[in-house]
Amino acid sequence: MQPVTKPGLSAGKQPLEAVLFDLDGTLIDTASEFVVVVQALRAEHDLPPMDELRIRASVSNGARALVQLALDIDEAAPVFESKRQRLLALYSEVLGTTATPYPGIAELLAELGERGIGWGISTNKPRAYTEPLLAALALEPAAGSVVCPDDVKERKPHPESLYLACRQLSCSPAGTIYIGDHRRDIEAGRRAGMRTVAALYGYIEAEDDPAGWGADIAVQCSTELQGLLFQP
Repeated sequence: MQPVTKPGLSAGKQPLEAVLFDLDGTLIDTASEFVVVVQALRAEHDLPPMDELRIRASVSNGARALVQLALDIDEAAPVFESKRQRLLALYSEVLGTTATPYPGIAELLAELGERGIGWGISTNKPRAYTEPLLAALALEPAAGSVVCPDDVKERKPHPESLYLACRQLSCSPAGTIYIGDHRRDIEAGRRAGMRTVAALYGYIEAEDDPAGWGADIAVQCSTELQGLLFQP
């Protein structure tokens, strides 16, 4: 195993033991499916199509945020939960149909496998949707750890899911890098004592400022990750 030595990730040349990814917006581009779902939900309420870029930017905020975005409805509204369940039902119909790994991810996972470095996923996406998605994509090598909110008491930004992933991968937090496209990902990684990478290519809202997340380093494109982790 070779140490990560790029500025911001050196951490005393701690050897790289494992790489963890957030799922939506970091490892997998699922936005096209959520665009279909939000537009369908709006159509059911006789609302016109919404700007796709607004939908993409909100995907990492989860189903509740997408319902609020789609219908301009407050979460405290009596009908909110039924609308959320409808959105999830619509998502189940398209899950895994157009989602795809970001460019360079397949090559990165292949190199991790060749080097004997474990990799995993820590996501706030429920297992009922995570497992079918991963099954449809059949990533190789397969993740050695997939931690969903079903598996922990506290969701990200709490570091519990990252600690669990480390136990499953038999790695130390100090030897692990966590990559994510949301402030909560970076906060969770920092609280766990991991090195963190902000995925600026992910689903980031216009008013958000990734420079304030506190990540060790940021990448503009997923194709930068392999070079970042493995220098020639």
